[in-house]
Amino acid sequence: MTPPLRLTLLAALSLAALTTTALPAHAGTDPWVRAWGENAQGQLGNGSVLAQQTPAAVTGITRDDVRELSGGGGGAAAAANPFAVALLKDGTVKSWGNNATGQLGNGTLTAQPFPATVSGLSGVSEVSAGLNHALAVKGGRVLAWGSNASKQLGTGQDTTNPYKNPIPVQSLDKVRDVGAGCDFSVALRQDGTVWTWGKGDNGRLGTGNNTTRETPQKVPDLVDVESVAVGCDHVLALTADGVVKAWGKGAEGQLGNDSTTDSNKPVDVAYLDAVARIFATSASGFAVLDDGSLAGWGKNTDRQLGDGTNANRTTPVVLDTLKGVQSIAGGADFTVAALDDGSVIGWGANAAAQLGDGTTTAPTGTATVTALPPGSGITHVTTTMTGKSAFAY
Repeated sequence: MTPPLRLTLLAALSLAALTTTALPAHAGTDPWVRAWGENAQGQLGNGSVLAQQTPAAVTGITRDDVRELSGGGGGAAAAANPFAVALLKDGTVKSWGNNATGQLGNGTLTAQPFPATVSGLSGVSEVSAGLNHALAVKGGRVLAWGSNASKQLGTGQDTTNPYKNPIPVQSLDKVRDVGAGCDFSVALRQDGTVWTWGKGDNGRLGTGNNTTRETPQKVPDLVDVESVAVGCDHVLALTADGVVKAWGKGAEGQLGNDSTTDSNKPVDVAYLDAVARIFATSASGFAVLDDGSLAGWGKNTDRQLGDGTNANRTTPVVLDTLKGVQSIAGGADFTVAALDDGSVIGWGANAAAQLGDGTTTAPTGTATVTALPPGSGITHVTTTMTGKSAFAY
């Protein structure tokens, strides 16, 4: 963890830099990955620990360099572990932010407010950041690092100390994608099966019980899965026939099955047809349908679903005002989306400037605010897992 004095010096030194990295909503295209919102642990990657009300450049990373970016951890406090990992197109990985559990994978427990390469990691095809650990796919095998307190690294090794460098997950090969949640992990194999390990509370492993597991277990009776999306403590899976399955915590309706009950095995998300893509935010779910429309369900106490209410939704509701969504992500109380015109919009809470529009005022009703204008070149967004920081690339 970065000492308080170092954090103070970084804050002072970065004041001038922020005036040159902020991108107002009327600005045009530039090449940088952008980030905004909470930044007390350096999770925005701009060399600062100051909050950012408008999108600021992540130091030294251009969008053209990035294949995938994933935000992890939670809120502003050091104990919330906010951080990010970026997979570059050359197969290397960079990381930044809090590092109290070794989640930066750089061999230390020292925070860093700017991206640095994860030493010795190359040939990577996928990455995912969870609450306090991270996953990567290399040659069909899974590597993991960070906290192993709930056996979320899947290594069968000691759970009392963080792992500061990537280590292999046991017994998995031919993996095509991974998702890291709050103290658990998910892998999608090339054969369409899903495997899980780590903390079993709320049924988040989908294996029919709530048992914590230190080695990957196959989710029973789940086949032909094309993609997975992992929230804090729930999972969504899209099958080849267009059905969306969900399991894990259900208290906020995030399973979408007309219930607020947890499920330790996959259930169908109700009333969804012709689903093209799925996204999981901290405690909600979204589906882009074949006709381009968007449906959302789950936690909505801060209007983060965008349906004009603040009532949790236990089944999907079509969000008629949201069209052209290419990518969507959300943290504790807000949602951001990249649209097909290159803009980034947001809705929900905004007290920490997590919507990136230069204010701390939340939109009302079904209104959204603009963080980046049309034509910005952005195609993807991500956020910290349960925090109030956002990224666009």
